[in-house]
Amino acid sequence: MERTGIADLPLHHGKAPKWLFQRMVKLSRSIVTLMRREYGTSGFLHKISDPYWFNALGCVLGYDWHSSGLTTVTMGALKEALAQTDLGIVVCGGKGRASKKTLEELEKVGLKFNLSQQEVERLKYCSRMVAKVDNALVQDNYQLYHHSFILAENGEWAVIQQGLNSSTRFARRYHWLSTKFRTFVDEPHTAIVGRREKFVIDLTAKRSEEARKCSVDLVRDNPEHLRKYLKGQLLLSEFTNKMKWLKLPKEHRFQLSDLDERVIKNLKLAYELQPEDYEELVSIRGIGSKCIRALALVSNLIYGAELSYEDPCKFSFAHGGKDGIPYPVDRKTYDFSIRFLEDAIRQSELNNFEKLSALKRLSKLLQPPSNS
Repeated sequence: MERTGIADLPLHHGKAPKWLFQRMVKLSRSIVTLMRREYGTSGFLHKISDPYWFNALGCVLGYDWHSSGLTTVTMGALKEALAQTDLGIVVCGGKGRASKKTLEELEKVGLKFNLSQQEVERLKYCSRMVAKVDNALVQDNYQLYHHSFILAENGEWAVIQQGLNSSTRFARRYHWLSTKFRTFVDEPHTAIVGRREKFVIDLTAKRSEEARKCSVDLVRDNPEHLRKYLKGQLLLSEFTNKMKWLKLPKEHRFQLSDLDERVIKNLKLAYELQPEDYEELVSIRGIGSKCIRALALVSNLIYGAELSYEDPCKFSFAHGGKDGIPYPVDRKTYDFSIRFLEDAIRQSELNNFEKLSALKRLSKLLQPPSNS
């Protein structure tokens, strides 16, 4: 399983008009049906887990390419479309309250797909861990508010979730795919695309491996002894002159006061469970972003374990347009996706006017960026 990409989008409010949403459902059903027939279930999941292809799909369905609503509305349309088919693919969860129903819906889908209870529990674990990694291990100031779990009858799955940065009013989209399983906590992504933040704690980075190991040791050795770091408001900058190994960005403003009594209490509960590794530690209920951050900072500050402060996003998201942002995408692969979507539109059940409208939206994605 791996995270396959991240895309940042400006936050837009409002809902898609009913007439537009119904057309999106109709067209998405045709596209998925054709994809399932031509490339199988795995091919569909592979494409939907690609942030570039997903944005192209959303644009074709009729949503603004640069809007955060593209994610939530496109997934809503796909969920309804797949519920009306017998393709062996379903979408669980969604935006806001709907995301809280993911585990319940996975139980129902397990019965529909005749999965064992053990398989269902594993899927529920994956859903929880994917959300926890992007909320707590990659601390990029985005809080998840959308979580869609796309499950195929053969047990393969993809996850598309989105977080909100309340300060910048940007949304960041995360894509995950199950077919290349490695680990939840050690660089689970192959491509990350987004608006880079100045300061992030990335505990999934290879560079953070020692901090992950040290965090487990701190918990297994009884976190009660961490109380001595509760004294006052100790800025990390106070340590820079005393420890040559500590290299912090100027924007670093985290405090050891993050290690409060509630964090100590939750860490003591984890101590009683004696986690074997970092993934097991992260999976414990009550071990959230604050506990993860406190352990990471103590590991870094006090014990010298290296920690990554770099945003894992490598590229800015763009398909072209008046902003003139460069293309950070494999054009050959992207052009192939465009041609496929063109064929899907022409073979769909839409009337001629709707087909022409969809093709026009698709053609805009192929326009080169303006120099103005």
